[in-house]
Amino acid sequence: MSRRPRIAISLGDPCGIGPELLLGSLPSIHHLTDATVIGSRAGVELLAGRPGARVGWRWMEPTVRPPVDFNGQAYGLEILSIGDYPDQVLAEVLWLDPTPDIGVGQLRLGEGSASSGRATVEAIRVAAQLTMAGVTDALVTLPMAKSAAHLAGYDLPGHTEYLRDLSGASITRMAFVSPRLNVVLHTVHQSLRSVVENLDTDAIAETLIFSANQFIQLTGKLGLRVALCALNPHAGESGAFGGEEKLLEDALLQAEAAFLDFQPSPGSTPGVTPTWPEAAPALPPESATLLHSGQRGIEVLSTGTQPLEFKPAPRFYGPLPADSLFHRAAVGEFDLVVALYHDQGLIPIKLLEPTRAVNLTLGLPFIRTSPDHGTAFDKAGKWIADSQNFQEAVALAVRLAERKRQVAQPPPSPA
Repeated sequence: MSRRPRIAISLGDPCGIGPELLLGSLPSIHHLTDATVIGSRAGVELLAGRPGARVGWRWMEPTVRPPVDFNGQAYGLEILSIGDYPDQVLAEVLWLDPTPDIGVGQLRLGEGSASSGRATVEAIRVAAQLTMAGVTDALVTLPMAKSAAHLAGYDLPGHTEYLRDLSGASITRMAFVSPRLNVVLHTVHQSLRSVVENLDTDAIAETLIFSANQFIQLTGKLGLRVALCALNPHAGESGAFGGEEKLLEDALLQAEAAFLDFQPSPGSTPGVTPTWPEAAPALPPESATLLHSGQRGIEVLSTGTQPLEFKPAPRFYGPLPADSLFHRAAVGEFDLVVALYHDQGLIPIKLLEPTRAVNLTLGLPFIRTSPDHGTAFDKAGKWIADSQNFQEAVALAVRLAERKRQVAQPPPSPA
């Protein structure tokens, strides 16, 4: 029998809403995955005795053996029902605390600190290492407070960059997926001024090509429709509001060219797939005509009545004004939007899908998802934070882990 996916969950900042989101969600998550939680036990202890709790809990000896090379304290955590049927066990998880020296006395609910920052980053590090080692199949990260991490001496812009450096990934991008809208960010945690000053055709083309490849792998849709946001209002209005759109147009042409991968023409060498322009000599020049697919930059050569076959490729659109692009994508005109900077992509995704959008890091050697919100220190300990976004992140991680395993498994041999 195939086992369930094993998901590592890093607690995030123990003084934020992460602990209560986790505790309240574990009864639901328990049916999807065998979860291992990595984080400060003190984050749960901060919630003890506070009103409004949705579940109860108790610590115990772990029933699952912790990883051999784990340096910290391991516990078992049972989630209990309250109310009419108290103390019914709803879920059980292995809990790994990499910073057992950080106790309740060093933390203050609703306030980030050097101690909470260290607990957060160490939990992320251990959770990522477990996933890279194959102990777990995917990583789900609860929110961190970057300011607290900085107080603890960690010079990191955010989860995405830290996980990239930990894993040695050559390129990563922050993506957000939801039922109505999928967005990839070209840049993430940097100033808007620096985005404009460092706008570069090759870099944007790299993001377009990389994002299209990644989403083709995720969705299996070869003819992906990818739209690029313009930088200036009205896409620059033909240069009236800035000339940056010319850089974006050139990047789109580069991206289109990267996917012009033609199949062999009739009579060409079997097993050899020539690419443009190498495929051209196999065609009689006098009978070759151009057939346009309807999208600029994509052309198919035809010989008489038999067109040269080509692989389905993503189609790129833009640069398009961002004020209308996201609505067009939300109603199904595009499969993926590439935004040039953080807020350009995050404002619409959080407006349209406030509870269902999931942060997915592209390019890591493992699956990583995260809810699309922050630590919400102002809500911490009140049990009023909505856990749907976190549960969506877990559900996506489970689906991707299952798909990855199915692809990796060889087909059964014929009887």
